[in-house]
Amino acid sequence: MKLSIYSIVLFFGFSSLCFSQEDVEKAAPPAGNALVGDFYGADISGAVVSKAVSVEKLEAELKSAQKAEGIAVKGEVTDVCKKRGCWITLKTEDGSSFFVKMKDYAFFVPTTLKGKNVVLQGNAERKVTSVDELKHYAKDAKKTKAEIDAINLPKEEVRFLADGIKIVN
Repeated sequence: MKLSIYSIVLFFGFSSLCFSQEDVEKAAPPAGNALVGDFYGADISGAVVSKAVSVEKLEAELKSAQKAEGIAVKGEVTDVCKKRGCWITLKTEDGSSFFVKMKDYAFFVPTTLKGKNVVLQGNAERKVTSVDELKHYAKDAKKTKAEIDAINLPKEEVRFLADGIKIVN
């Protein structure tokens, strides 16, 4: 009787250990050279590319409105999430960040996108980003501990939720 009870406990213990293992493979940004014409997420038509506005023009529009939906923006990529390729930042004239996330994390971009000119299509809004969220993105960008610890104030910024990103000249 004791042997059967011990066997049952051992069986359940072993089976729960087997099924509780996590997948240790870490997600990585997609591979690729990010060439002109490549797109990530929804493809962006030539007509939309030609109507894309600059980051500065979008920021000016968002001073009078909180949101801009279904807009196309063009700019140069200054940073890419090194962990998964799940966000990018674009260059602005005044040096502030223009942060772009992918809608529903439905697609990611390669780190080779850094330095390329892109057109984004999606929705933009002016938002206050919390300190915790800013620190999370700093960790994703592999900033130093000192840089992460220096983040102590929320930041108002333009956020873009991209349906698609296309590399252009």
